[in-house]
Amino acid sequence: MAGVPLDQRDGWIWFDGEMIPWKDTKVHVLTHALHYASSVFEGQRAYNGEIYKLHDHSLRLRKSAELLDFEVPYTADQLDQACRDVLAKNNLVDAYMRPVAFRGSAELGLGAHNNPVHVAIAAWEWPSLFSHEDKLKGTRLALSDWRRPAPTSAPFASKAAGLYMICTLSKHAAEARGFADAMMLDYRGQIAEATGANVFFVKDGEIHTPIPDCFLDGITRRTVIGLAREAGIKVTERVIMPEELGNFDECFLTGSAAEVVPVAEIEGNIFPEREICSAMMKAYSAEVQPKKAAAE
Repeated sequence: MAGVPLDQRDGWIWFDGEMIPWKDTKVHVLTHALHYASSVFEGQRAYNGEIYKLHDHSLRLRKSAELLDFEVPYTADQLDQACRDVLAKNNLVDAYMRPVAFRGSAELGLGAHNNPVHVAIAAWEWPSLFSHEDKLKGTRLALSDWRRPAPTSAPFASKAAGLYMICTLSKHAAEARGFADAMMLDYRGQIAEATGANVFFVKDGEIHTPIPDCFLDGITRRTVIGLAREAGIKVTERVIMPEELGNFDECFLTGSAAEVVPVAEIEGNIFPEREICSAMMKAYSAEVQPKKAAAE
């Protein structure tokens, strides 16, 4: 269904415990989340019919809501099962999934304790669009003018919809300049992350990555760190300044949707090598698709 707007697709969406026809799954215009960003979500992927690290995502959805002072009315186990049901109902094997929890319509104001909490789960086909070789060409990033806020300014450990507003602004500005995405600094001027993915750098065969003390410590980020260390690659979490960008040999991004993506350039800083990145791409692919890797 490529090219079909998301609200016009066929299929089923799990909404508050029921399977609803895709086009009939709607919310009211006075939904609290629409006006005050009281919404949290997950992005997760299914490979060969299995949702990778599903329980971790379900736990994070509940934790994200807690950090926004509301409770998801389903346990992590119930969310797990709902996700599996959505995958099966839509006859999907390789898919992207979007669980979302949000405050609905009751009162419209900053005080929203009486507003009901809704949960929806959608899934759609997400095949691999590029070969390993094509991916290795790398993406180009601009440096964003927007910065990740201080921990005392926003609940950074929540995958909250409102925190992505500056990501959209950053990506749009980067695209207007001919880049694919943007690299964001934090409130101190340190390298933080891309708009929807964590970042890693390589120098002399060792990996360096920013400390996630004001941005989301991604599930894929933690997975890749584990895979690198299992492969005997040293990984250091540390402060990384923009002035260091020209010193690195490689750069890559990680995220559930993006998986592992090499970066060719950040605002004029070129990363010519792909050795470690290629190894991490293959290791991650084997991790999430073990049956396919074994067959190959």
